[in-house]
Amino acid sequence: MLPPDLRAAEHQALEAVLQALADNPRGRWSLDWRFEGLRLLPPVLRLSEALRASHAQLSLLFPDAGAAALARRDAPEQAAWVADFRGHQRRQQADQDTDQANEASSVLLAVAPNQADYEDFEKLCAGHRGAVVVINGSLEDAAVGIGSVARERRRGFLAQWQAAYYLQPLDGAALRRAFPGPWELYRQDADGFRLAASFDQKPDGEQQAEALATSGGLAGNLRAMDAFIEGLRS
Repeated sequence: MLPPDLRAAEHQALEAVLQALADNPRGRWSLDWRFEGLRLLPPVLRLSEALRASHAQLSLLFPDAGAAALARRDAPEQAAWVADFRGHQRRQQADQDTDQANEASSVLLAVAPNQADYEDFEKLCAGHRGAVVVINGSLEDAAVGIGSVARERRRGFLAQWQAAYYLQPLDGAALRRAFPGPWELYRQDADGFRLAASFDQKPDGEQQAEALATSGGLAGNLRAMDAFIEGLRS
């Protein structure tokens, strides 16, 4: 079901990520909270701390040194396992003789890599034997186009990722996925949100519109959507 607020969304995401890691301890997983106005760092730090309880070999990684420094400032108790992408790559190269069993059981929690970080992030993942969870990544933007590089990325690195958790308010609707469940599309009615359809794969815009149209249409109560988004921001 849809979470009523941000803390509930965090709890759902934590449970979904834990199940995903149990299902594939070396998988490539994504976690997305796709709503405007979200200050991403606080929920990321809470998630990192919670995951460390069951995955002690966890590293929290940011695309640049400035973002990593900000995380260390806000959560000094986590500073030992916070790094930026290139800093962690240097550590990987220096620790090539580290026990492979320990590395295979470790988890990288990577925060918001975008198209500019594509090459660094791809190298980071290639050098890691354990699981990677990417939070609010936008790597797919790097594959926009029709050239051979775009096609190679779509078929290769970008195709490896599975959604552990996804939550996005839409216009009169909301899309959610919590592993191992299906993708769920919720329709906004006057008295709240109701499940409109479920999908095995993430539905595109046309599939969403068709499902919403055939499930009773969209209600015009914007106050319910505003309350939902406001709850996620708080």
